[in-house]
Amino acid sequence: MEEIKQRPVVYVVSDSVGETAELVVKAAASQFSGAGLEVRRIPYVDDKQTIEEVIILAQQARALIAFTLVVPEMKHYLLSKAKEVNVETVDIIGPMLEKIGLITNKEPRYEPGLIYRLDEDYFRKVEAIEFAVKYDDGRDPRGIVRADLVLIGVSRTSKTPLSQYLAHKRLKVANVPLVPEVEPPEELFKVSPKKIVGLKISPEKLNDIRAERLKALGLKAQANYANMERIKEELKYAEEIMDRIGCQIIDVSNKAVEETANLVSNMFRN
Repeated sequence: MEEIKQRPVVYVVSDSVGETAELVVKAAASQFSGAGLEVRRIPYVDDKQTIEEVIILAQQARALIAFTLVVPEMKHYLLSKAKEVNVETVDIIGPMLEKIGLITNKEPRYEPGLIYRLDEDYFRKVEAIEFAVKYDDGRDPRGIVRADLVLIGVSRTSKTPLSQYLAHKRLKVANVPLVPEVEPPEELFKVSPKKIVGLKISPEKLNDIRAERLKALGLKAQANYANMERIKEELKYAEEIMDRIGCQIIDVSNKAVEETANLVSNMFRN
């Protein structure tokens, strides 16, 4: 009876998720067509008993152990135990730690999972992005009170993309469109004008932007939305509201979103 050949096995051992080591193993395995390599990941290894169990399994399967153990004690234990029973090992992250230590003249922190750790800064950014989405386009006036910053202006003055860009700077931004037929939320006049920024734009620039927007939607550029008289009416109304509030104003006519965002950030810091 013909003997069934056992598939080659690599145990991936990590004191974190083990994703990095698994990707490296699979990338290397892809160079060996038809090898049929099986990768078995063992994540969050932080005790010697687990290491011993993996070594026994690797010995039985004649497997290779690839590992990313940054805690020196665990790493040295695995290496010594594997050597005792002739199990082959590959240290994936160790050589890189050593070389980076040489060029930076610093010691590693030896803390597992640092690359995946979600710090306070990350959560603040996510919270700000969610805030910008929730309070976009004046959908809930309560956002005006809760925001770090409120953007106001007529339609197509980049309020939404600007809100998202500033959210990545960890600022909670609400934005409110100004339309002549709609009375602005009363909250706009109750909060400090220092946290409100008005966005103004030239009629010609706004006309071009709106005409392009209509084209993209498959509509005629002659629609009231891109009518010059209507645009001037909207801009006049927006200017009156901004004067009434007494907020700071930025002309976005010839500015990229990034440039406006930097101006707003600086104004807010000061």
